[in-house]
Amino acid sequence: MPQMIYTASSSEAKVNEETIEGLQSIDYRFVRNRHDVGAVGTNERVAVYYGLTMVVGRIRVASVTPMLDQLLTEGSEFSISVRLRHGESTRNVAFDQCYMDDKSFALDTEHHGETIYTFTATRVREE
Repeated sequence: MPQMIYTASSSEAKVNEETIEGLQSIDYRFVRNRHDVGAVGTNERVAVYYGLTMVVGRIRVASVTPMLDQLLTEGSEFSISVRLRHGESTRNVAFDQCYMDDKSFALDTEHHGETIYTFTATRVREE
């Protein structure tokens, strides 16, 4: 099966079914709390167990997005759905039980302003 190269220009992201205007990028990482179990009397690991898992992501937009600013201010739960596209091929990525953590804004002389919104999610589903 050939590798799919999804493009940002043909993909879209929505927060609570509302399209994010000016989307520049979205990225995320799956974080898994892992603990090693050592054997008594040796320095070797004999097992691994996992605890809390969560998803940490960032949404980068041109200038600002009032909808995302409001979610940050209110502390409201939201969901994100992303449809990645490459030609006729699509892949859906959904983030459940999201909360906005922070926002940063940058503006320089060569480009437009950009805001990065950081969020956490309980889970990510890739279909």
